[in-house]
Amino acid sequence: MDRWGFLESGAAVLAFALSCCVGTAFPADERARSPNIILCMTDDQGWADVSYNGLKQIQTPALDAMAAAGVRFNRFYAQQSCSPTRASVMTGRHPNRMGVFWPGMPLRKQEVTIAQAAKAAGYVTGHFGKWHLNGVAGPGKPIALSDPLGPGPFGFDEWFSVSNYFDLDWTFSHKGENVKVTGDGSDAIVAEALKFVAENAKQGKPFFACVWFGSPHAPHKPLPEDLKTAGGSAYYGEIVGIDRSMGTLRKGLRDLGIADNTMVWFNSDNGGWIDPAKPNANGETGGLRGRKGDMWEGGLRVPAIIEWPARIRQPFVTDVPASVCDIYPTIVDILKPRVPNQVEPLDGISLVPLLDGQMKERPRPIGFWQYDDSKHTMDTDSGPSAWNDNRYKLVKSAPNQWELYDLTVDLSEKTDLAAKHPEIVNRMKAELEAWQQSVLRSNRGEDYKGKSP
Repeated sequence: MDRWGFLESGAAVLAFALSCCVGTAFPADERARSPNIILCMTDDQGWADVSYNGLKQIQTPALDAMAAAGVRFNRFYAQQSCSPTRASVMTGRHPNRMGVFWPGMPLRKQEVTIAQAAKAAGYVTGHFGKWHLNGVAGPGKPIALSDPLGPGPFGFDEWFSVSNYFDLDWTFSHKGENVKVTGDGSDAIVAEALKFVAENAKQGKPFFACVWFGSPHAPHKPLPEDLKTAGGSAYYGEIVGIDRSMGTLRKGLRDLGIADNTMVWFNSDNGGWIDPAKPNANGETGGLRGRKGDMWEGGLRVPAIIEWPARIRQPFVTDVPASVCDIYPTIVDILKPRVPNQVEPLDGISLVPLLDGQMKERPRPIGFWQYDDSKHTMDTDSGPSAWNDNRYKLVKSAPNQWELYDLTVDLSEKTDLAAKHPEIVNRMKAELEAWQQSVLRSNRGEDYKGKSP
């Protein structure tokens, strides 16, 4: 791939090459074209598990400050569980297209990742924390350098990672070398990420990084002082640790003098894992229906923020629906790399117009589909699905069972409007099923230009 694909002229190429050779920082005009990007993602944090969304049990001052300084999403959607969401972040595509149906399922090698696209734009890339795309289940394990599905083969130059969730005193893999850390894993991955950030900032190199937390996923083992701060709630003790770590990250960027032109994108990977037997033990949905694993809002809608002072000069809150599938096309739109082997179709859209205040509605709906592998075949009746636009959400909870909700007035999805608006149901049903047929074609490998899945 052409390292210089994101620059616009021969003169710019020459200037950038010279700056790299002498180890100086980018000129101001080049830095404006090359924002640093950090994607932060928590594990099982519910939509209302931040104090800016109404949480009372603890405060999340770092995330509150970030939300006040950037774009705060009221309607940001993940997939129904962790590996599917990570596959969407990496590719801009629905996870069923590549067979990542459930937690622990591997990402196909044929997919093009956001890290590979960033490298094509001349970026240095790093991954820190939970990976969960290499087909390894159970608690997070160090990832071998030889793992063909680890962060390295998918485009990351630097990585300090484990296969799944992690808590206190964990062992990570630093590019295949096992490293035992003491203390909170959230603090550990941010510390490693800041080493990566500082090294590249010193050399004037733009960077792309994923900082993927293992918390507040069970078994919930926060630091004792965080447990105390959370009033004895182990779940919220882990969020105390996350918030502290996000504060450390934001301060680190300011101390390095690069916060202004660094995009920091924060979101959770799915709705909270609400336990019906202990409704207050594992997070809050703020009255949204359902939990992790559901097609309802409580399973899909998550907290999300984008902070980028150089581009987002006037903070705002948006009700425009957005999705983890939008992360890849948004960053590609910003960096404009040459990706000649791009796998299509993408399910996400670029949110650059939204960041610039030019998007008032989403131009096309968001599709959700939880494949039911008990049938051992994939068709449009396999598992629940949903089709979510600016106002209405169509939910297929079982074969031939359709429900319609107006999310602008019914966040809790209590009033089924399907009988009242059959014309909307029929239109959205046709759109959903056409999209599912596209997903089926992808799952069969038809997007890979002759390469079997």
